Amino acid sequence: MEIITPTLLKDLKLCFAHLLNLLSFIQDINKVTTMEAENVSFPSTFVLLGFSDHPWLEMPLFGVVLISYILTLLGNSSIILLSLVEPRLQTPMYFLDNLLVLDLCVTTTILPQLLANLWGPQKTIVSWGCITQAYFFHWRACTECVLLAVMAFDHYVAICRALQYTLIMHPHLCVQLASAAWSSGLDNSVFQATLTLQIHHCGHHTLDHFFCEVPALINLACGETTANDLALVVGAIPFALVAPLLVLVSYTLIARAVLKLPSVEGRSKVLSTCSSHMVVVKMYFGPAIYMYLQPPANSTQAKFMSFFYCIIILLLNPLIYTLRYTDVKSALKRILQSYGRVNL
Repeated sequence: MEIITPTLLKDLKLCFAHLLNLLSFIQDINKVTTMEAENVSFPSTFVLLGFSDHPWLEMPLFGVVLISYILTLLGNSSIILLSLVEPRLQTPMYFLDNLLVLDLCVTTTILPQLLANLWGPQKTIVSWGCITQAYFFHWRACTECVLLAVMAFDHYVAICRALQYTLIMHPHLCVQLASAAWSSGLDNSVFQATLTLQIHHCGHHTLDHFFCEVPALINLACGETTANDLALVVGAIPFALVAPLLVLVSYTLIARAVLKLPSVEGRSKVLSTCSSHMVVVKMYFGPAIYMYLQPPANSTQAKFMSFFYCIIILLLNPLIYTLRYTDVKSALKRILQSYGRVNL
């Protein structure tokens, strides 16, 4: 019978201790891996607090959003269909149609969920719906900046290079400019939103907002977000700074040309042509520059500013362009008159 010496016993204890340490190390690795997987992956649902801190506002806001949603769908769709059935509107309204289609995409992505959250006690949104909202809203914000700059350039050519307008703004160039607006907005949206999905959330899934937006998702992070914040600022430069600068340059050149016109009637006609676009530009870029270039605002101010962007501007865009665009009113009047004669 073999006797266990003290040295052998000491070695067995040491091996056993090493085995325990190895098992503990493996458990720690499993815990870290599980935590990293939980951090990277999105929860199955998100909670959108929305305006729950002002419960008395929810029902009035529901009525405002519902009416705005219906009017936006009807207004945008009507103008797009009008330009399709009226050949004379297709070329001058090409960029406006792109703007209205873009607004329709965002409207159908955000407002139905907002209506559901305002109506009932549940304030949740599924993860794929949250990601879709983040992508589409960022896409719309960037693309609209470029489209407004392109429309300002279009007005500059129409006023300052009137005799060369058809030569410069030929259909092929219009398609290229519109494609550049959509693709640049999509590229930035995919980059920013995808980068945001990689941050660690540590199980946090409550957004102090009424829809999923990239900055709001970044605020959920439990780790370092310097790279995300820097990417967001750098990515915004072409859209929040360069695009407004191009608009400003275009209208400065237009103003110089208007001042050279001899007749007051000619000046009034030019100003009437540009007025609708100028109003939309002021409504869009003004609050955006105030909101994003100033120090971070409180959540309530940010939510109401986003409410203005998502509901009020989308509602006013077709109304402003329809009321100011003489050709649109004339075409609508002709179609209604012809429709009335057919019914008779």
